[in-house]
Amino acid sequence: MSQQKSDYVDDADVDESLDELASEEAIEETVQSLEKNGFDVIVVDSADDALAELQSLIPAETSVMNGHSTTLEEIGFVEYLSEGDHDWASLPDEIWSIDDDAQRQAARRESQTADYFLGGINGISQTGELVAADRSGSRIGAYPFAASNVVIVSGVNKIVPTLDDALDRLETVAYPLENERAKEAYGVDSAIAKQLILRQELEDDRTTVVLIREHLGY
Repeated sequence: MSQQKSDYVDDADVDESLDELASEEAIEETVQSLEKNGFDVIVVDSADDALAELQSLIPAETSVMNGHSTTLEEIGFVEYLSEGDHDWASLPDEIWSIDDDAQRQAARRESQTADYFLGGINGISQTGELVAADRSGSRIGAYPFAASNVVIVSGVNKIVPTLDDALDRLETVAYPLENERAKEAYGVDSAIAKQLILRQELEDDRTTVVLIREHLGY
């Protein structure tokens, strides 16, 4: 299944002004604000660098789960988690090997408490807030508390000036594109059914934001 923005952008009405590469000044201000709000931040130049950071960040012998993320697809992490040479327990592979629907759903809920939960985000404000949404909640359920460690990976195209802009970006960039993907992948419309704003991380070293100086995800 394709995970490239280019496959959907022609069919989606997107506010391109909220999907531009952030300037170095904007990136620096965002990093300072995120760190002030308790998030650890890593800035890298490329998708390859981001994958290398994740490989070094996650210890061996830990359980790893990811929510759906085009960015994680684009940097090669999803493939690496399933097929790469590592010593992690890949919870997605365990989950999708379960034939029974009820048992698989229970395993998906349990996976929210993974040692490391990775995913994307829909908007990042220069004032240090993170905005995400999901139809079912499985992509973002681990972020507030459940997982021991959270790693959020994002292109700098998701950086916008304010929290209001981040909320607008969710509505006018991320949702239209995700809706087109959902219709192709699942045959149903998506929905901003469950929305999350992360304003602070109060637990030291729990949540890391990896910012990539590339145009990735939506």
